[in-house]
Amino acid sequence: MSTDIRAFPPPVKATLIASALPFMQIYEEQTIVIKFGGSTMGHPDLMQAFARDIALLKQAGVKPIVVHGGGPQIGSLLKRLGIVSKFHNGLRVTDAQTIEVVEMVLAGLINKEIVASISGEGELAIGLCGKDGGMVFAERIKASCAASAPAYASVVDLGFVGTPERVNRRVLDVLTNAGVIPVIAPIALGNDGNTYNVNADTFAGAVAGALEARRLLFLTDVPGVLDRSGRAIKEITASDARGMIEDGLISGGMIPKIETCIDALERGVEGVVILDGTSPHAVLLELFTDGGVGTLITA
Repeated sequence: MSTDIRAFPPPVKATLIASALPFMQIYEEQTIVIKFGGSTMGHPDLMQAFARDIALLKQAGVKPIVVHGGGPQIGSLLKRLGIVSKFHNGLRVTDAQTIEVVEMVLAGLINKEIVASISGEGELAIGLCGKDGGMVFAERIKASCAASAPAYASVVDLGFVGTPERVNRRVLDVLTNAGVIPVIAPIALGNDGNTYNVNADTFAGAVAGALEARRLLFLTDVPGVLDRSGRAIKEITASDARGMIEDGLISGGMIPKIETCIDALERGVEGVVILDGTSPHAVLLELFTDGGVGTLITA
């Protein structure tokens, strides 16, 4: 059965709206930052469902802000241009040639596609990147040759890869207070005047922290943090998460995402949720139903 409420008969619609109303009131006038991942953006149906969710959040009185990635799309264009993609510990090595492609894809192609999708659902959205209005400044990072390498060991120069140093919330406050939905690409200026490619998860966490968002949602391709039987855990604390990393229950690529969640909580975000963005209308189901559909992480 379709998850679009318009497909249900009137009595069912009324019941659904009545059950969602208390949650709408909880999040009214609250800032919700949603990180929309590259793995989800490749499916037109999911893109449309996501855009409809964001529009409905706005219509319910929420202040949504979208931060998006685009790794697969960047890789695809680099390949077409004959530029070899190189990675170190999951981060794209970004030289002067690559950063031009990264900015073109993120702040151009993908950003405007998301804006158009949300606008198509009847809401006013505007595309930005961290460079606009001096919103996000980044500092250059380098990575150790190995995760266990001592501090004095040689490092790998990742090129124009940065991590958020500071966030100026002024532009975002003006836009959200005016009823506009910001859609932000994770590109930022450095104090040296160069443009930097920032990991979208880290970027979203920094923005949500600066805004002291009520929720930060990470749309992924997994249903949340999983227990040993492979089932999604409903809720954990930051302390629980650290223990699960130490125990090896949280491993691999989920570790940096959890670390970003913890950092966002320490910056002032009330709660961070990891949920499956490949499930249609996951955002609405998480925020407007009892228990949600992902793993909520709190301080």
